[in-house]
Amino acid sequence: MVAIRLRRGGSKNRPFYRIVVAERTSGRDGRFIEVLGHYNPRSQPHEVKVDRERLQHWLERGAQLTDTVRTLLARVPAEEPAGAVQAS
Repeated sequence: MVAIRLRRGGSKNRPFYRIVVAERTSGRDGRFIEVLGHYNPRSQPHEVKVDRERLQHWLERGAQLTDTVRTLLARVPAEEPAGAVQAS
């Protein structure tokens, strides 16, 4: 099954996450299919950037959101155009 989830990057104590499409069985930082955006928890306010068109494409094909990604996307206004938007 395909999942839309976070992939950790950055250095120690400075996390940075990419929102990716990956097989559910692959590791957190393992192989992925496509990068859909990113999440920076260190910026104030937190920065979340998502390609909504590609997100919709994968959801139509049966990809499942993880709980964390679902929570992040709930903070981002849906009517914003594709690009960087600020989440609280």
